[in-house]
Amino acid sequence: MSFVFSLASVLRVREMLEEQEERLLQKILFEISQTLEAIERIDAEIAGANHRHCTEINKPVIGLDVKASYSHIASLKQNKKELQVRVEKLHELRDKQLLAYKTAHRNRELLADMREEKRIEYDTYMAKSEQKILDDNYIGRRGRF
Repeated sequence: MSFVFSLASVLRVREMLEEQEERLLQKILFEISQTLEAIERIDAEIAGANHRHCTEINKPVIGLDVKASYSHIASLKQNKKELQVRVEKLHELRDKQLLAYKTAHRNRELLADMREEKRIEYDTYMAKSEQKILDDNYIGRRGRF
């Protein structure tokens, strides 16, 4: 007689749900890191543009180039603001997803603990049954002599 956990199918479903929630959380964390890296690149580009602007300030420059430079910096700053808003939304989404993952993990863990308790009960029962059989055999042999 082998061990059978009556809620094994429910446990498998909960394990799949937990894995799905974890994958979604990892995806959100990846998007956050990608967005933060994009912000860092924009910051570096803005710093480079400002540095070029400062070094060329004493040189004769065409007004159109200055306007293009300022326009480029303004568009970079606008992109940075949009990315910062995206990061804030992703942080909120991450917090919600973390709660969903914790709930799924707790639900799976509850059934896994229940399965382990049932397994221990089964192993104990089987050990007692086996010992009883050995005792009965010993007593039966002892009675013959």
